[in-house]
Amino acid sequence: MIITLTLILASLVALNFLLLTFSCNKVTKKTAAQNQLIITKPKSVKVVKPTERLATNQLAPTGS
Repeated sequence: MIITLTLILASLVALNFLLLTFSCNKVTKKTAAQNQLIITKPKSVKVVKPTERLATNQLAPTGS
């Protein structure tokens, strides 16, 4: 019984690794370099807005 379960699990793990190996998309460096888009952000001035302090609330007891 234990040997049967071990063989079944081992075969499923092996099958999983085989599927993982053959299902990955193979991307070459040449096609990856051609398909990349370079997006540049325009330099903008950040406006610094002062933060407002929120009122603190009392927390209710949780009962634990």
